[in-house]
Amino acid sequence: MEGKHFLPEKWEDKFREECGLFGVASSKKDAPQLTFFGLHALQHRGQESAGIVVGNGDDLEGKKGAGLVTQVFNQENLEDFHGKLGIGHVRYSMAGANLDANMQPLLIRSLKGSMALAHNGNLTNGHELRQELENNGSIFHSTLDMEILAHLLARPGFTDFEQALRESLLSLKGAYALVILRGETVYGARDPQGFRPLIIGEIDGDYMLASESCAFHTIGGRVVREVEPGEVVKLRAGKLESFRFSRPGPQKFCVFEYIYFARPDSSFSLDNVHRIRQKMGKQLASEYFPEGDLVIPVPDSGNSAAQGYAQARGLPFELGLIKNKYIGRSFIMPRQDMRETQVKLKLSPIRELIENRRVILIDDSLVRGTTSRYIVKMIREAGARSVHLGISSPPVSFSCYYGLDTTRRQELIAARKNTAEIAEHVGVDSLGYLSLQGLQKLFGKDLGYCDACFSGNYPLKTECSN
Repeated sequence: MEGKHFLPEKWEDKFREECGLFGVASSKKDAPQLTFFGLHALQHRGQESAGIVVGNGDDLEGKKGAGLVTQVFNQENLEDFHGKLGIGHVRYSMAGANLDANMQPLLIRSLKGSMALAHNGNLTNGHELRQELENNGSIFHSTLDMEILAHLLARPGFTDFEQALRESLLSLKGAYALVILRGETVYGARDPQGFRPLIIGEIDGDYMLASESCAFHTIGGRVVREVEPGEVVKLRAGKLESFRFSRPGPQKFCVFEYIYFARPDSSFSLDNVHRIRQKMGKQLASEYFPEGDLVIPVPDSGNSAAQGYAQARGLPFELGLIKNKYIGRSFIMPRQDMRETQVKLKLSPIRELIENRRVILIDDSLVRGTTSRYIVKMIREAGARSVHLGISSPPVSFSCYYGLDTTRRQELIAARKNTAEIAEHVGVDSLGYLSLQGLQKLFGKDLGYCDACFSGNYPLKTECSN
């Protein structure tokens, strides 16, 4: 299943996050099981591969493979794992190509000991660092940014690992959250701007790390706090310590975590994700109000915003599209005329709700405008009198260089067409986006969120964004 998606990258109508992270330092030998369940809760953040490394001291062992968490791990191979410490990773490839070598965590064995690393994000100076290391004799086995960090940590001149970690992290530019397993410690770190999430949890006096709080709820844990930008946290059995490798920069948390990536039952510093999405729907209702008889979400990511929109408009909220949760993710249609069938396999309209009704369809984002065309066509075929499409985020007009799956601006429909042209392309009677001003009203214009994909205001400049 390596390299397979439900839809080919250029046809998929959503951003995809690069991956999800989990780490635990337990007093018991249950790290493999805790990591498995934590990764299972984070499966939405990556479906191409999954991996776990566990250990007791310097003795590390790992397993990773292509596919979902439950396809890579089962009761039998989990019982072969023994360790009090563990880190895990689910992956959607972005910076790294679809190669076995790019599955994480990376397990490194060297004269300085063994360690495992996993990360989420994208280094804006990764190419520069890799070239410098290769010129000095380093040999790379993957295209992952984390292998760059592994080489930096192995440089001569550092006898203390934490000193090496401080200095190495200072060399990195861009967006990242990472977990490292070394010796008796699990480390976690976030970049100085805090683009990507990393949260500390606790269970029975032991500490964990995860990309989202939903991972802790699954296993009966609780949230302690978020790892701060520019901070390294150290987890040992029953102990939590931290130190800074950098002063925090202006925080630029990715706003798409709230819009699309995170599970609705997760929470970040601002609020619960579901409630934020409801507020976005309500704000959209104050800006876009076509005549309609009912509000239907594009499941599942449009559900919360559609609820908020319907409440604000005083219109019925209906689950008019039913999602088939059992379609295989590796099932790819090779021809354009067959892809419409694939959408029908995934989504099915309820004709009895839609027929002869004016439908307001709500989705969280519109990136390439491809899937939306087929969804609108299905709703029209189900007998809708009219179809209006509301998007609970602004037009995605600019590339992202901080860990999302687009660095090619020409793929973004809003970079090439205006709203009326996009409406014609997807086949709706009208199209309305949440305005950038409306989004900033909800999140605060200067409260520490990155909206570069909407505004073009890049917090960190790169050669591509200049």
